[in-house]
Amino acid sequence: MNAPPKPLLILDVDETLLFAAETPLERASDFGLGPFYVYLRPHLDSFWKTCAESFTLAVWSSSGSDYLEGILSRIVPDDICLAFTWSRERCVRRYDAERQEYYFVKDLKKVKRLGYDLDQVLIADDTPQKVGRNYGNAVYVRPFLGEPADEELIHLGRYLTSLSGCSNFRKVEKRGWRNHV
Repeated sequence: MNAPPKPLLILDVDETLLFAAETPLERASDFGLGPFYVYLRPHLDSFWKTCAESFTLAVWSSSGSDYLEGILSRIVPDDICLAFTWSRERCVRRYDAERQEYYFVKDLKKVKRLGYDLDQVLIADDTPQKVGRNYGNAVYVRPFLGEPADEELIHLGRYLTSLSGCSNFRKVEKRGWRNHV
């Protein structure tokens, strides 16, 4: 008998898994990419491994494809296979009239078109505006700005693992998720 497919976990990159800036912080960066000093969120390697045990993993960033490809080549362990890696080109561009600026939305209808059941899809992101259309699938993380003592990924990994057997993620109240780990 075949095991059911693992649920899909889509991860954001900037301010979720790492912090990149053109100006260095007061500590050494983990690596550089073009003009950026890149700081990995603490516990990233163990987070990848923890999540890969229970989920099919994917990455969706609102950054450009060249940047994303360069970052992922440095941060994804060799034994982790990603279902897809999407950049800004797969986002929907929207205009915020109040702020008079454009922003990018990650519309999970595009994931559904690949055959994924949205009841079995989670997306971890630091920016609610980007996944607002699919708030039932979203787990919001605190933005990472380079703090060396950050423990968000430890807690997030535990929380996501606790959800992995759920039949419909969209019915689970995920606001305040940190109180459940």
